Amino acid sequence: MTLSSTTPPTHSPKASRWVVMGVCGCGKSTVGAALAERLGAPFIEGDKFHPAENVAKMSAGFPLDDADRAGWLRALADEIGRARDRGEGLVVSCSALKRRYRDLLRQADPELRFAHLQGPRELIADRLGRRTDHYMPPTLLDSQLRDLEALQDDEGGIRLDIALPPDGLVERIIEQD
Repeated sequence: MTLSSTTPPTHSPKASRWVVMGVCGCGKSTVGAALAERLGAPFIEGDKFHPAENVAKMSAGFPLDDADRAGWLRALADEIGRARDRGEGLVVSCSALKRRYRDLLRQADPELRFAHLQGPRELIADRLGRRTDHYMPPTLLDSQLRDLEALQDDEGGIRLDIALPPDGLVERIIEQD
């Protein structure tokens, strides 16, 4: 599901494609939607691309494994590839926890960039504990932190501290664009 922004871009009209990544509760959706608005690009909420089986598994408190994530990642890669083929910008929220997941997404667009939102476990756990509108229970945070392979310097992107407010995070990403 793609949501288009009607706000004109507030910076260069270059067709940038970004994945806002990180563990559950780090602010991917909030930052991703705000970034898409600033870029004048569509925003894809990656969670909406999970099949019902994945949602049921997570809702029951079981972490996803590589096999569970494979189809979901391919679906997001397809969306990224279509945007690239059309020469359009795009922002996707996706945990992209492992480098091989990011590599798969980059196969659809070698110029794809990542904004890795990171912060202390305690802050993320606090945010998750206050969240009431999501199927992902706070108990899965530790499994995501175990799986997380931080964005590396050679991967094209930026690592950001979630202690900054969302607007500040978006500004930092725009500076990299």
